[in-house]
Amino acid sequence: MNVEHLDLGDVVYAAHPIVDDGSMPGSEEGAVLATQGARGVIVMKGHVEEQEDKTVFLVRFEDAALNLGPPIGCWVEDLMAERLSG
Repeated sequence: MNVEHLDLGDVVYAAHPIVDDGSMPGSEEGAVLATQGARGVIVMKGHVEEQEDKTVFLVRFEDAALNLGPPIGCWVEDLMAERLSG
């Protein structure tokens, strides 16, 4: 399944560790916000104003205790629609 076709409420997984680029309030630049394979839920989907073809997702990822964290901005390449087995 293509991540681009997903919508609000759909489950996704972090394709790689998602690291704070300095734009996350209450976090330090370089901090890991979601580990690779972390499960999350899409809470908003939109586009970059300057590039209508560039989709951005706000995703709340689960922590180790299965609590949803704050929304994190993610690009298509940051997400997988299915968890990798193994």
